[in-house]
Order: sequence, then structure tokens, then C-alpha cells
Amino acid sequence: MGRVSKRLPTQPGRTAPGEDTGRLARHLAAALAAVVAGFLAMGATAALGLWAAGATDLPGGAGAFVAVLAAVVVMATGGRIGLSGDAGALAGTQAELTAMPLTVTLVGALVTGSVFLRPLRHHAVARAGDLLTLAVPTVVLWLAALGGVCALARRDFPLTLGGGTTEETGDLGDLFRDLLDAANPSVGFSTDVGPTLFYGLLWILGVLVVALLVSRRTPLPPRLVRHHQAVRPAASAMLLLLLAYVAVGLVIGLVVAATKGHAAETLAVLLLGLPNVSWLALGVGIGGSWEGRAEGPFGLPMPQILDAVLRGGDGGRELSTVDLSSLAAQDGRAWWLLPIAAVLVLAAAFVMAARSPARVPPWRHALHLGIALAVTLLVVTPLTLVEARFGLSILGIGDLEALGAEVLLRPHIWKTVGLGLLWGLVAGFLGALLATRVHRRGEVTATDAPRDQ
Repeated sequence: MGRVSKRLPTQPGRTAPGEDTGRLARHLAAALAAVVAGFLAMGATAALGLWAAGATDLPGGAGAFVAVLAAVVVMATGGRIGLSGDAGALAGTQAELTAMPLTVTLVGALVTGSVFLRPLRHHAVARAGDLLTLAVPTVVLWLAALGGVCALARRDFPLTLGGGTTEETGDLGDLFRDLLDAANPSVGFSTDVGPTLFYGLLWILGVLVVALLVSRRTPLPPRLVRHHQAVRPAASAMLLLLLAYVAVGLVIGLVVAATKGHAAETLAVLLLGLPNVSWLALGVGIGGSWEGRAEGPFGLPMPQILDAVLRGGDGGRELSTVDLSSLAAQDGRAWWLLPIAAVLVLAAAFVMAARSPARVPPWRHALHLGIALAVTLLVVTPLTLVEARFGLSILGIGDLEALGAEVLLRPHIWKTVGLGLLWGLVAGFLGALLATRVHRRGEVTATDAPRDQ
């Protein structure tokens, strides 16, 4: 007689000994894939943008390009790049830059979020433990990769001044140029590692949370399922609104690049700062405003109409207001931002209502969209902040006007957020009324009713 082996059944709610290890290994692999895919996407986008901007011609060859590329990726994740200058005892340089290349940011967030969510889409219910074992390795690996990029984002460049620039300083231009040549002036950049890792942590946590909120296929933990109907339709509608503005800006930018010349400069703006301009257009379209100025021979890549407004305040010395009227004063086509905002916000309201259960009343749709649009603007509007300054002083004379430059663009955040709340309330109510003609989840129609046999 053979010996019969008996397998003891596992207790309900418990997993086999090797199942937890296998799940952890799969989550580690998924976390690594999300981090690698995100950084590769950001690096490719930034590299194309820098190539279009002419960064391949920087002194230092491939090493300089890699350093600038790493700096752009660091800035795209909210990191801090410190600028420095050295001109010996004869001259002093001051430089600072605060800006986010939001095209790189958006691409990285979309790729990282989609790859992160992929393992969860095969589950009927996502347990809190599964989310933690997937999210924690993703955050740790992301910070480790960001630390490696920070080490590459460091470079010094020699500062050369042509005769045409120093001649504008007066009769002493030749003397100043000779003094600067003797001092071997340079300007460089490096990463502030501490603030970069802190803001990078906030960035990756925000990406993972937003990815869970906007995904319609990824299950939530049981305790959060009750918030699904109130949060997810509004969150996904806001993502569609932001992407719609980026898509409209992309089409306009490609048309401009093909018909108006300066194709390389336009492509550089599209690949590095398209959402910076598109989301500013959203805020301006609903009545929001920014303030700033641009002075000096240098500047950041931006649409000509925006640069003209920023340079309009007393020759660039006073702050100019960037709103619908000031832009329209430079180009009457700017008035189109108002109807575009009305159509796209109403479309987002309709999508939100159509994806919500039929029993939700219109006033609740209005409340949901008002809050969602206000929160969205509270997040994206500060990201459009730009502060860039370069100054040079010789022998303590102070900043030489021809050798300095400043670009400043600050949003009026609370004004824009308040207007977003009002627009969301109105559009949410109207969108709910339009969605009553659409068959929605939970609604029973005559064709759905059972027929008598």
C-alpha cells in the first residue's frame, strides 16, 4: 500500500507561505519599472527640448549637455538649482532661476502614474497592504534615482562678452572688457540636494495620489470606495481639462512653427514649457491674472505677446499685469481665450456628470466641479511662477544694465482660485443639466426594463 499524503487547507484570509514573497517581488519589479519609465520619459523630452533650443552647442561638448539635461530633469520634479558666478576680485555676478519645465513634468507624471497603476488593474479590490508594498518601493527608488541625477546636474561655463555688448556701457566699455577677460569670469549651476529631495518626495507622492484619484479602472481600498463617486469623476474631468489645454496649445504651436518661422525656438517651447503657457491661458481665460516684468537683452522662451506685455511697464522696470485685457491690447485674438475657457470647462463639467450616477442632483455636481476646479488651479497656478535674474557688476559700480537681465512672472493665486470656484459652480450645474439627456450609470430606461413573457 502506498503512503497517502494529505495537504492541509489554508485558513480563510491567509495566504500561502510563498505567496507574500512573490507579491512583494512583483511589486518591487513594478516600482522599478515605474521609476525607470518616468525618468526615461522625462530625459527624452528634456533632451529633445534642449536640442531644439541649441544646447548641443554649449562649451564642453557632451558633458555639458548631460549636466544641463540633468538640471532640467531636477527642475521638472520641483528640485532647486543654484546658480553661481565667479569673476575674481574685479567683478561680481549674481544669478538665480526658479522655473519648472512643465512639459517634462507632465510627461514624467503621466508615464510614472500609468506604469505604477498597471499591476493594480487586475484586482477587484485593492487592499491597503498592496498599495503600501507598491507605493513605498516606488517612492524610495524614485528618491534614489533623483539623488543620482542631482550628482550629474553640476557645471561651470566660461563667461564671454562680445564687443557689441560692452560698448553699450559707455566709453569705459573696452576697459571693462579687458578687465573681465583678465578675471576669467564664469557662471555655473549645481543642485541644492536637500530641498530637491524634499520637493521630489512631495512630487512623487502627489503623482501617485493623483493617479489613484483619476483612474477609473484601478480599484480603491474598501474604506475609500464610498468616496469613489464624489471624487473620481471630478478628478478625471480636471485631468482631461488640463490635457485639453495642452493639446490645443500643441496644435497652435505646431501651426506657428510651420508657418511663422523660428521652428526650432517654437519646438523648444513646446517640448519644455507648453503647459506653462497653456495653463496660464486657462487662468487668464477665466479672468485670472499674473504680474511680472522682463528687462535686459536676455529672456526666457515665451510667446511674443507675453514678452511684449512683460516689457510694457515703464520700459520693463515696473510690474506689468498679465490678464485678458492686457494681452488683447497687444493682439486682439487673445479675446478667444474667454470662449475657449467657457467651452472646455463646460465640456469637463459634462464629462463629470455623464460619468457620475444618475441620482446625483445638479447642485451637487456644481459643488463637486467648483471645488475640483479651485483645487486644480491652486495646484497648477503656482507652477507657472518664473523668476530668472542675471546681474554683473564691475569694480563695485553695480549692475550694468546692458549686462543684466530679469524675467519675472508671478500669479495672483487666490484671485484665480476664487474665479475657478465660481466658474466650476456655474459650469457644473449647466453640465449636469446637459447630461440628463445621456444614459448614465444607475439610470433605468424603458429599454432596460424587463419585458413580460
